[in-house]
Amino acid sequence: MPVNQKKLSILVLAITGLAALILALWLFSGDRVGPGHMQPTEGDQRFEAETVEAIVHTVTEWYSAVGTVMPRTHASIEAQVRATVTAVLVEAGETFVQGDLLVRLDDAQLQARLDQARQSLHSATARGEQARQTLNAAQAAFAEAERAYGRVERFYELEAATEQDLEQVRSRFLQAQAALRRAQEGLSAASADIGQARERVREAEISHGYSELTAPVDGEVLERLIDPGDMATPGKPLLLLRTAQGLQIEAIVPENLVNRVRLGDIRPVRLATLDTTVDAKIDRIVPFVDPRTRTFLVKADLPEIDGALPGMYGKLMIPHGEMDVVLIPPRAVRRVGQLELVTVQTPEGWQRRSIKSGAMYDDLIEVLSGLEGGETLLIGEPGDDGR
Repeated sequence: MPVNQKKLSILVLAITGLAALILALWLFSGDRVGPGHMQPTEGDQRFEAETVEAIVHTVTEWYSAVGTVMPRTHASIEAQVRATVTAVLVEAGETFVQGDLLVRLDDAQLQARLDQARQSLHSATARGEQARQTLNAAQAAFAEAERAYGRVERFYELEAATEQDLEQVRSRFLQAQAALRRAQEGLSAASADIGQARERVREAEISHGYSELTAPVDGEVLERLIDPGDMATPGKPLLLLRTAQGLQIEAIVPENLVNRVRLGDIRPVRLATLDTTVDAKIDRIVPFVDPRTRTFLVKADLPEIDGALPGMYGKLMIPHGEMDVVLIPPRAVRRVGQLELVTVQTPEGWQRRSIKSGAMYDDLIEVLSGLEGGETLLIGEPGDDGR
């Protein structure tokens, strides 16, 4: 490349870089877009454009209590006896009606215990019948001995019987009386044995009934926790059930908000997964504060929500105060890179100002810094209409 052409290229690049530097300094200088600083824009106020006012509005501050979507009513199916699971007749997500068989347990040991109890009852009943027959015979012998004793006693008074005769019948009478007492006691003991045997049969029948676990009410299976071959023990959940339609959110709330929550309050609930916010009615406040976390549990009923499932993450919104905020329409804000700019009317003319935005309130955006409220803002830029 000739030397003159090379020098010309270098000169062009230098001029281009200098122009870019001047443009950058003009756009991003601190006194032009820094929060609270203003700089006149080109032109003057001799044009017509749409304007809006930055308003000061009192809004509610909300605390987001983290919660979990749960069935409104739920239960678990647990075994009452220790036994092996032989069949699970439902899967997660399946519905059922009251009385449906859900889980079957091995009943071999339970059936053997029931058979043994029934055999014991049969034996006790047989002994009871024998005791009754013995009592009947003892009652007959006692009646006969009593009549003989009375008869000989009258003969003895008439000197028609000897004292030896009287002593003999009296001895037989006392023996019959003792035998009758023993027979009565034997029948009472046999009756008690029969009662105990019947109670053992009843208990064995109840235990045998525990081998088949049925649905207590209509509902839906939320989770299956066992498989055939597993050992079921008392207190170990086998199935988790939703026993009624409807969901609620169970939220953990700090104790300092205890006076901000009341039964029957309607509060927003945000479900981020479904990108939706619904109103929920507070149905229950657990009257206990966890001393470790200083929180308490609040339950709120949810309306019908398409796609909502137990276990989903949600937030229960609880008001905890009020504050004044500056609000403007989002279309009054121009974004240049990471900067947020508005055009404000001042006695000197339209001036550009940097702001920092915050949350949305309905269709207005909060201004955290750069405006104090009451300012007139331009929608667009002076000269945007071609004037």
